[in-house]
Amino acid sequence: MKRLAITTASIVLALSGLTACSSNPTNAQIGTGVGAVAGGVLGDAVFGSTLGTIGGAAAGAYFGNQVGDNMDGNRRRR
Repeated sequence: MKRLAITTASIVLALSGLTACSSNPTNAQIGTGVGAVAGGVLGDAVFGSTLGTIGGAAAGAYFGNQVGDNMDGNRRRR
C-alpha cells in the first residue's frame, strides 16, 4: 500500500509539472493526464509491479488521449 501511495504521488507530481506549462489544455491533453494516472494506479493494483504500473499508465494515457481527442473533434464540428 505504501508503494501505491508513492507511485501515485510521483505520477501526480510529474503531471502537475507538465500541465503547468500549458495555459489552455485541450481535452486530449487532459484525457492523457487523467488516463495515465488512472491507468498507473489500476495497473499497480492489479499487477502489483513496476511493469504493471508503467504499462497501465501507458495504456491509460493512450485511451485517455483518444477519448479527449474525440471530444475535441466533436467540439470543432459544431
